[in-house]
Amino acid sequence: MGLDIVIFPLYDYLCRMDALNKEMLRLALPSILANLTVPLVGMVDIAVAGHLDTSAAALIGGISVGSLMFDLLYWNFGFLRAGTGGMTAQAFGRQDWDDCVGNLTRGVGLAFIIAFALLLIQWPFQKLIFLFVGCSEEVRSLALEYFYIRIWAAPATLSLMAFRGWFIGMQDTFSSMLTDVIVNVGNILFSILLTFGIPGTAFNGLGFKGIALGTVVAQYSGLLFASGRVALKFRNITGGVSALDLKAAFNGDKVRRFFSVNRDLFIRSVCLIIVYLAFTAISARFGDVLLASCAIMLKLLLVFSYFTDGFAFAGEALTGKFVGVRWPQMVRRTVDYTFGWSMGIGVIFVFIYAVFGMSMVRLLTPDGIVVEATRAFMPWLVLFPLVSCPAFTWDGIYTGATATKAMRDSNIGCVVAFFAVWLLGMFLLRPKGTAAAHLLFAAYYAHVIFRSLYQTFCYRKAILAPIL
Repeated sequence: MGLDIVIFPLYDYLCRMDALNKEMLRLALPSILANLTVPLVGMVDIAVAGHLDTSAAALIGGISVGSLMFDLLYWNFGFLRAGTGGMTAQAFGRQDWDDCVGNLTRGVGLAFIIAFALLLIQWPFQKLIFLFVGCSEEVRSLALEYFYIRIWAAPATLSLMAFRGWFIGMQDTFSSMLTDVIVNVGNILFSILLTFGIPGTAFNGLGFKGIALGTVVAQYSGLLFASGRVALKFRNITGGVSALDLKAAFNGDKVRRFFSVNRDLFIRSVCLIIVYLAFTAISARFGDVLLASCAIMLKLLLVFSYFTDGFAFAGEALTGKFVGVRWPQMVRRTVDYTFGWSMGIGVIFVFIYAVFGMSMVRLLTPDGIVVEATRAFMPWLVLFPLVSCPAFTWDGIYTGATATKAMRDSNIGCVVAFFAVWLLGMFLLRPKGTAAAHLLFAAYYAHVIFRSLYQTFCYRKAILAPIL
């Protein structure tokens, strides 16, 4: 009887929703379900490292710095997903199927070119990183061990970005979800098995190396699945593609627009990476315990974004489709609905973090010193959903509209905001240890707030004005 009180009103509400709301849920829910597995990957990596028979703080620090190195590589090329998704959504709205296929071809082709370049520069890249990232010799050694194994997943990882964007642009977040689930669940399983071994067999595991190798195997498994999914589900639009069609995808105005959009998105990605690099590099100078604590906090901060990203992706797909057919009224409604759903999730996560935040920390590490160090930063975690929700939501809408110039400018400004708060605070307050870490979180908040305000201010000019 008690369940009836909840289920029947919810069912009645869902039945009365208009078509756009239902379409948004259809697109958002698969992305949310897929994103549920994303934070688990990072958390399991940290948890696996934390349960090996050596120093938990050093191992978690090694994973944190090693992951930072890949964030620097891969986040810079996030435009492969965003650019492919936004332009494909607009082509879908116009029902220009040749352009839809061309966007995937350009995205995957560029991904392989970039991946080959990354494999060539892996040694000088790691040397450059450790000129700026200060950490103990033990953490550095573990981070390099992780990096030199996982770098061989680059072709698959970058290509999957283009595939995910293409699926979203084609209004098919279910295929994107299946790809993500295969990659992320596979990552978890392969990392655990390759680290600790397979029970009942002679294979006793590879230890710390198994965490990185599990990622490599999972990424190529996902690429194989995504390629097969496109070939089978979208054979009506891809089946007749010839070598001449593939060659044409890299010629003319379309490829110039592709690179113009992705240039702005690349700059945006660089700005986000600068903030993330600065956050991790600064926290590394606080010592291994505070580095591990800040790494855990950053993982938990981003758990919320994986839920709002579901509606941001839905907003991206729908905004792109309606921009493609130049329908400003539906763009406005899409923005309203996207924000409504995202802010609702934000309120829920304030409660989740307030009640279960410390329990989530304990799941990541049994190290009592790291757990207690993290407790001091919990207020930052609790408030983050409400502060960051507009920034994450606008990202999806601006991507769908390919309003990349405004996105680029907002992220340049957010870098300035981050360093302004950090440097001014250090100059005026001169904090040490935990107090300095609090200032670091304040600077991180500043960069998110600036993104939210700037993109809100530019909405009409950047998105609505071009299609009126």
